[in-house]
Amino acid sequence: MTHHSDFDGKTVVVTGAGSGIGRKTAVAFAGAGANVVLADVNVEGGEEVAETILGETDGHATFVEVDVTDDDDVERMVETAREEYGGLDVAFNNAGIGGTFDATEEISEEDWQRIIDVNLTGVWRCMRKEIPLMLENGGGSIVNTASILGKVGEAGTPAYTAAKHGVVGLTKVAALDHATDGIRVNAVCPGYIETQMLDDAGVTKDEELLAKTKELHPMKRLGTVEEIADAVTWLASEQASFATGETLAIDGGYLSR
Repeated sequence: MTHHSDFDGKTVVVTGAGSGIGRKTAVAFAGAGANVVLADVNVEGGEEVAETILGETDGHATFVEVDVTDDDDVERMVETAREEYGGLDVAFNNAGIGGTFDATEEISEEDWQRIIDVNLTGVWRCMRKEIPLMLENGGGSIVNTASILGKVGEAGTPAYTAAKHGVVGLTKVAALDHATDGIRVNAVCPGYIETQMLDDAGVTKDEELLAKTKELHPMKRLGTVEEIADAVTWLASEQASFATGETLAIDGGYLSR
């Protein structure tokens, strides 16, 4: 759990901030004193999170409509951090979409490209804009959202699994590239978390499928967005000052089976 002073006056960018893990983490950063740039394609959700932050925390927030597949949008997001708050200290590159369920040879090229572009290339687009601004400020901390499927495979998820494995590798390389520059780069690898994405996949609406999904985790339950937010804010904080290149699983034991 972060303390108020951990991010007091710091500037944080959160992509995918309009719902789920991004929303909860953005509010957590703001509650710890941060200025938060909220980025999402979901305008309604992003603006609602900004209102929540301004009304319920001591932090500040600015919403920017951002599609992480659009380089101009990502540039505008980072420039907003510079212009509104004077720089960038922390980035949580969390925007992502669910995958399709197809065998490797059956997924369409369109679906493959879309999933890779958002979930992997989108993270790279963000980092290549965030890192130069952090270097100007003398350092910073980046946390990327990977997945348990960044460490193992699951049948029928070729694009999603490839993208998340890519995020894990990209995180490690960026950490090595900037290990002496004051920039730490880490990732979280959530298990199945209670989010809208899981609802959209039909998991929480099907009692049998929900039960099977819980059974995949030795703790016999799904994770919560609060649990991921706590991990992200810890990795981003000075409490984790010797952690870089880490891919932290918060998965109820899923990867220990």
